[in-house]
Amino acid sequence: MSTITVKVEFGGGLELLFGNKRVHSISLPSSVPTDGTIAPSNSETPPPAKSDDPPLPINGPIRDLTNGPGEAKTKPLDVQYLMHYLRTRLLTERPELFMEGDTVRPGILVLINDTDWELEGEGAYEISDGDDIVFISTLHGG
Repeated sequence: MSTITVKVEFGGGLELLFGNKRVHSISLPSSVPTDGTIAPSNSETPPPAKSDDPPLPINGPIRDLTNGPGEAKTKPLDVQYLMHYLRTRLLTERPELFMEGDTVRPGILVLINDTDWELEGEGAYEISDGDDIVFISTLHGG
C-alpha cells in the first residue's frame, strides 16, 4: 500500500492542543476506509483524545475502489480523514476546541497549500503527497 506524506501546521494557539508542536510531518495510506475509521497504530502514540464528538462517517460521494466482494471499501485520502486522524492520534487535550461534529470548529481557518480550503472542496479535498495543510485559530481569549 502506498503512503502519502503531508505537512500539517498549527497556529493561533492550536499548537497548544497538539503537544505544543507547531509542525508535524505525517505519513498516511493513500487509500483509507470509506467509513471514516482510523486504523490502529503500530507505533507509540498518545492515547486517543476523549471527546463528546466521536468520528462520524465521511460525507460526500463514496467511491468503490475494491476488487471484489468481501474487501473493505476505500477512498482516496482526504482532509476529512486527516482531521479525524489528528483528533484521534495527535490531539493531547480539549478536542472540543479543534472539532465540532465532523468538521473543524467555527473560527479555525484551514489552508491547503496556502489556499482557503473552501475553494478546494473543504473536507472532500483529496490529499496529494507533499501537501501543506495549515490550521489557524482566529479566536483569542481575553
